[in-house]
Amino acid sequence: MIPRVRAPELPQNYSWLNTEKPLSLKQARGRVVILDFWTYCCINCLHILPNLKYLEQKYKDSLTVIGVHSAKFDNEKETENIRQAILRYDIEHPVVVDRDFRIWEGYAVRAWPTLIIIDPEGYVIGQISGEGNRDTLDELIQKVIQQHQEKGTINFQEISLTLEKQRQPLITPLAFPGKVLATPTGLFIADSGHHRLIMSGFDGEILHLIGSGKSGLTDGAFNEAQFFAPQGMAYDAENEILYVADTENHTLRRVDLKRQVVEAIAGTGEQSRNILPHGGTGLETALNSPWDLVKVGNTLFIAMAGPHQIWEMDLETSIIKTYAGTGAEACVDGSLTESAFAQPSGISTDGNELYIADSEVSSIRGVGIVEPYQVRTVCGSGSLFGFGDVDGLGEDVRLQHCLGVEYAENFLWVADTYNHKIKLVNPSTGNCQTVLGDGTSGLQDGQGKNTRFFEPSGLSAIGSYLYIADTNNHAIRRLRLNTLEVTTLEFLGLCAPDVCIPVNL
Repeated sequence: MIPRVRAPELPQNYSWLNTEKPLSLKQARGRVVILDFWTYCCINCLHILPNLKYLEQKYKDSLTVIGVHSAKFDNEKETENIRQAILRYDIEHPVVVDRDFRIWEGYAVRAWPTLIIIDPEGYVIGQISGEGNRDTLDELIQKVIQQHQEKGTINFQEISLTLEKQRQPLITPLAFPGKVLATPTGLFIADSGHHRLIMSGFDGEILHLIGSGKSGLTDGAFNEAQFFAPQGMAYDAENEILYVADTENHTLRRVDLKRQVVEAIAGTGEQSRNILPHGGTGLETALNSPWDLVKVGNTLFIAMAGPHQIWEMDLETSIIKTYAGTGAEACVDGSLTESAFAQPSGISTDGNELYIADSEVSSIRGVGIVEPYQVRTVCGSGSLFGFGDVDGLGEDVRLQHCLGVEYAENFLWVADTYNHKIKLVNPSTGNCQTVLGDGTSGLQDGQGKNTRFFEPSGLSAIGSYLYIADTNNHAIRRLRLNTLEVTTLEFLGLCAPDVCIPVNL
């Protein structure tokens, strides 16, 4: 008989979020407990959050989910940054900050994400790594509840928690804007936390609100359409069409500004589990967390974060398919079919090459779209754990989970997200230098390095300005390129959904 293993108790002296006081496994006796070992940069960790939410709601009187945040990047060790991630991803269960991987080691965890299942008597009964296991978990929980009902060892009772979103409601006009796109027609903002898009003039005048502000997948008129944490955008000025990476819906959407209508053009609304290179017709092909877009001629190139690949969509035929990347999470240069990426989250182009913010290897990559169609690493270590904050050349450069890249006038602007900086890279030499930010999170206008940002993740240049989606500051910042002066944009009359009703839109 296999000996039963008692679940190690959780530390009470660590930082806890989404609860007024620390939770102990002893207190949770009589309930099924799932420990979710996660880190907020990790796309696979984000993919299981909807599954956990489903199970929490289904078994709210008998299941307790506790997030154990075991940070990969240095920036993710900060409790305030974890709090912001909880708000951004609408996490509604308690989270303990796992200092120095002590809880991780106590449970012999090896990878993100890992779920540990604990029965109502406090014994470990299962461990599942990776994503896509909702049905397996559902069956196991049902079985455990039934067994312990028969034994009389289950205690049905709903637990009430004090959530971070109750303490800090998202009532700012913008909420975690992920990307920004500057076009001759105006500024487009992915107001990701409010599940909508905003079109404004460069003076801050609101021209269109696109999306109801409620998460969902609904086509239709601007005020009825629904998105779910939209991110990157590309604009067809001639036809007045905005293409959108509707990230958590796993779809691509088309926003027709003339007709003021939103339509899905690719994806089924379900997350694809196929990480091998493949393709098909747009609306019949499941996608996996499309994060950013760039348009070259009639082709839309997509930073597909979920399967660690670059995809392409022919806008005439609606065929969508893998362009580069094997599906392995790594940094491998060479041919398109041999190459590998690690959660590509930003994309830009000079017309000959795509430039990729390859976030999990903290590197900038180049991908040929003309012969010889090669993939290269412009700068960064190319290693999953080779991160830091070091200016310099090529592989000596250290970035920390860069999410945004923008090509402008022969240079690459990089949102070095977890270093709270904006850097400038020469795509030919790989020289990388800090231009904005002192490395401390904050909101501070000014000049050059005498400025502060908080996890900036989107960039777009037009004329003499660079626009920055300063995600955790819920702000759009503007850099005047010739003076390196940073200011924060104000949007006239913009409100959070349900806070006020704008007129004349």
